[in-house]
Amino acid sequence: MAWSYRKRIKVIPGVHLNFSKRGISTTIGVKGASINFNKSGTTLSTSILGFSSRQKLSTPKSASKSSSKSQYQPVSQYPENPINNFYYDENIFSADIHEITSQNMQGIKESIILAHQQKKELITDLKKTSRTLFLTKTKKILSFVFLYGFVNKNIPQNSDRDIKAQKQAIEQIKMMIEKCYVNLEIDFDNEIKKKFELVHEAFKKLTTSHKIWDITSSHYQDRVAMRSSASTIVKRREVHFALKSIPYIKSDYQALYLKNANGPDFYIYPTFIVMYNNENNFAIIGIDELNFHQTYTRFTETSTVPRDSKIIGQTWAKVNKNGSRDKRFKSNYQIPVVRYGNIRFSTQTGVLEEYELSNYELTEEFGKTFREFQTLFR
Repeated sequence: MAWSYRKRIKVIPGVHLNFSKRGISTTIGVKGASINFNKSGTTLSTSILGFSSRQKLSTPKSASKSSSKSQYQPVSQYPENPINNFYYDENIFSADIHEITSQNMQGIKESIILAHQQKKELITDLKKTSRTLFLTKTKKILSFVFLYGFVNKNIPQNSDRDIKAQKQAIEQIKMMIEKCYVNLEIDFDNEIKKKFELVHEAFKKLTTSHKIWDITSSHYQDRVAMRSSASTIVKRREVHFALKSIPYIKSDYQALYLKNANGPDFYIYPTFIVMYNNENNFAIIGIDELNFHQTYTRFTETSTVPRDSKIIGQTWAKVNKNGSRDKRFKSNYQIPVVRYGNIRFSTQTGVLEEYELSNYELTEEFGKTFREFQTLFR
């Protein structure tokens, strides 16, 4: 079955996401004058009195892309039956947040920054107007305390007029503050909408996993020297997933939130991913540029086995080369081998994040639905 979807998404007035065979791009402006951000760079388009022109404003930084790719791509592919899932030394974290925004998402980022700046300025105006209102009320009270308000009735009348105007200004500013956000109006065809709803539901189930870890590094170890069945030692920190959105973005759906232990958190929206520290420190990546990999991990669990994990084997604290028990150690004990789910995100611009989850079945379900949805944008 051929899938179809709307080729443009309105973000805020004058800002749109565009879809084509070349990928996702952002357009800012109105008919006759607009700027387009895409993978090949930034283009200014104008049309005056029937005469049209296109001017290239910038091109992607190819040098930074190539250096990021060599630094953050995995050294080897996942083996068919991995033990602890890794066969290479690696610190797993993303590049600097200012380097990883996709070229075609720059317009969305600018819109969010603008919404934040507008809100900040309006809050300042609200404080000034509130102080002015307080002073006006104080002036009116003092006019009666010192009696000149009874002598010159224009003074309290003017104060009442100013108080009314200032109150109206305060209400208008509050209304404007509430509207300082990027509105992501999703208007996909029903089939596409159903695909994302499946992703949303699968992720909601995934958040119920008993344990979720952010893998922050993995290092090779000599199995023979260490008398261990595990070829790699990983460092992991427990985190959580949830459904929630970031400030300044409103959408029909809550974002898929993935806590990051050593960097900005992940917020996955239907068309892009936001890596977010705060309103001044974030990056946006088009969902079509994200490399997503879902697999499983045979993990030698020395801690308590999570209640929703399956034990698929046993090993020993000290083993021989062939994996059998090393009888030279009297206090040698058995260790369970469990099957965990694993998901990994990466991009050529420097994103590199990996998670391990105690519930493999839910991880597999999410991986399947996410891959199927992502293929629609490629």
